[in-house]
Amino acid sequence: MEGRAIERATTVVIGAGHAGLAASRFLGDRSIDHVVLERGEVANSWRRERWDSLRLLTPNWLSRLPGHRYEGPDPDGYMTMGEVVEFIERFALASRAPVRTGTNVTSVRRAGDEYHVTTNRGEIRCRAVVIATGACNRPAAPPFRDAIPGSVEQFTPFDYHGPAGLPDGGVLVVGASATGVQLAAELQRSGRPVTLCVGEHVRLPRTYRGRDVLWWMHTSGVWDQRYDQIDDLTRARRLPSPQLVGASEASERRTLDLNALAAMGVGLVGRWAAVRDGRALFSGGLRNVFSLADLKMERLLDTFDAWARGDGRDAEVDGPERFAPTRVPESNRLQLDLRSGEIRAIVWATGFRPDYGWLDVPVVDAKGRLHHEGGVVLDSPGLYALGLPVLRRRKSTFVHGIEDDAREVVDHLARHLAGRR
Repeated sequence: MEGRAIERATTVVIGAGHAGLAASRFLGDRSIDHVVLERGEVANSWRRERWDSLRLLTPNWLSRLPGHRYEGPDPDGYMTMGEVVEFIERFALASRAPVRTGTNVTSVRRAGDEYHVTTNRGEIRCRAVVIATGACNRPAAPPFRDAIPGSVEQFTPFDYHGPAGLPDGGVLVVGASATGVQLAAELQRSGRPVTLCVGEHVRLPRTYRGRDVLWWMHTSGVWDQRYDQIDDLTRARRLPSPQLVGASEASERRTLDLNALAAMGVGLVGRWAAVRDGRALFSGGLRNVFSLADLKMERLLDTFDAWARGDGRDAEVDGPERFAPTRVPESNRLQLDLRSGEIRAIVWATGFRPDYGWLDVPVVDAKGRLHHEGGVVLDSPGLYALGLPVLRRRKSTFVHGIEDDAREVVDHLARHLAGRR
């Protein structure tokens, strides 16, 4: 840093994805001087950290950012990753966000009433910081991955781009949330035998009563439930993403649950518990795991039905429907010899975690979680967060969910600045 000038700004936003850009839009509307720092390019994680075939889980008509929404010819379709990048880039240009790409933040520390943000291009001193780096900076995998025989190649969703990048032979996909079921289906269609390790998951149909299930989540208000209205907020924030998949055409919308995967030939086993002498050991509680996911889905559908009756929407949609229970495999496999050659690759679809290694402020717990109340970081005035699960609402991590969160967080930030003045 020697010889470099120290810059000043009122607010620094870290991350130029949809969350950071939404914050920038509201900061600009309030004429709050700010910069947006991005280690790569605008929408960098959508560009660099997604597999090739991925599409948004939300339909295009639901894709919106402050003052910016999808206006293409296929409102009921689902964006590809390239289309998501273009959508976010257009928003950045339209909102004239002051983005500095290729600027890697290496430290944020507090000094009195301000923050010192150190980057590879110099230091910025500011009165407020918005952390908009998201919750998916690092793939999560269990410690016993180190005990897996070297003959089995291991991949995370960051490493995986498509079936061609994996060795020939069987694949073990670990995790049955949206990522796991999508990758299991793609790999099975490529001709590889696939086994899926299933733990806690959220089962949803792609469509319900003739509408996309996310229409129900959005229109019924389920997604708008606030963080301070949720009984067990910690659990809500740790729930896996629902078993959904986008499609290239609205006519191709399909439910991708465990029954659909089993019908394709994917083998189902329980949660991966340990590795012992080169063998993967799985839990035997599949029936209970399936029953719990089915029960929660039924309760959610009951909520939709009750809302449709109470809001006078029954005539607009098809009649109520229910779905077959998740079928338990006839043979519950409890172990698999990883040295036998049956499995040549493992894909860890076991979730993600944020990376706050650069945050030199004591606001992160032992599990790497940021201490915050609705995006207002506790015990460090002027520090804020956006884009985390159930930050202020159940929809917080979705593209369309950031607008309300960003507006309210920036409102708090503006009051903080005004109070200090």
